[in-house]
Amino acid sequence: MLAEAESRWLDANAEALDADGALAPEVVPRLAAAGLFRLGVPKALGGLGGDVRDAVEAIAEVAGHSLAAAFTFWGQRAFIEYLLQSPNQGLRERWLDALLDGSQAGATGLSNAMKFLGGIESLQITATPEGDDWRLDGTVPWCTNLRPQGFAAAVAVQRTGGGAPLVAVLKAGQPGVERSADLDLIALRGSNTASLRIEGARLEAADVIHEEANRFLPAVRPDFLGLQCGLSIGLARAALDTAAQRGGAGRSVLDAPIAAQREALASVVDGLYQGLADGRFRTRPEALFRARLALADIAQAAVQLELQASGGRGYHRDQPLTFARRWREAAFIPIVTPSVTQLQGELAKRAAQQSAATP
Repeated sequence: MLAEAESRWLDANAEALDADGALAPEVVPRLAAAGLFRLGVPKALGGLGGDVRDAVEAIAEVAGHSLAAAFTFWGQRAFIEYLLQSPNQGLRERWLDALLDGSQAGATGLSNAMKFLGGIESLQITATPEGDDWRLDGTVPWCTNLRPQGFAAAVAVQRTGGGAPLVAVLKAGQPGVERSADLDLIALRGSNTASLRIEGARLEAADVIHEEANRFLPAVRPDFLGLQCGLSIGLARAALDTAAQRGGAGRSVLDAPIAAQREALASVVDGLYQGLADGRFRTRPEALFRARLALADIAQAAVQLELQASGGRGYHRDQPLTFARRWREAAFIPIVTPSVTQLQGELAKRAAQQSAATP
């Protein structure tokens, strides 16, 4: 999927993308030039066809080179998916072409909304009616791909007068929408990750992705999480490949665990793709949650195997090894929303509800 030039650029700049934001403006245009945002998008809408699994594989491939770039990719592609599933055709026509060609950045500010869907927290943006429009107030504490050059971010907002929450678009430069400086992260600093402060921003009907978040969010959650799983898949594959390459004399004992993790990874990915293809995750999200948890565990194990295969060289700054960066990247996998802890809690809650309902 990735052209050789893009692969070389990502490899050459992976450390820089992890350490600071100087190269962040180049990521979306480069991924767009490779046609990656068009994967899984219908040809009639300017895409390359296929389905969301093609996009997951592309994110995984990018993650094998740079998780910061893949995280940006995920934000862009998730926003595209929201437009594809939105009934607002005018909104899709207005934004989609620019998102596909990389001239516009799309951000998924729905992490809070996914927690809301699981009953973990309340929505952090309110919508107060003002004539035919709404006044928005609140915050988005964490949002990726907020390019200072211009962005559109999807958010969920609670109507103050009651009723179903809305899913809507906020735009860079919009009055009442203020982007923070990039968050001071320990890694992935080239992903344009920042927060948004919303005070008196006006929302028009033309910028509403969906009128009922309670219907829309469960429908897009499989793709939201499926695309996110590409981060773990790509990181795990790259770490296992490096572990296999670094093995050798004295480290043949690692051959079996590396092979076991490869087998486990392939099995989980197969199950993930089957569920995305047949739609089962919409009505049985527990299977998707378990896949996400399993991939997080495999990614952690893969990075540890890379360290063991690298030996002391993996702890040297002056060695051309990838472990230190992948270690930082792997530390992000358990906390990206929905986090491992949140998913475990959701599974426990669902199990308790099922047990209580069983005669």
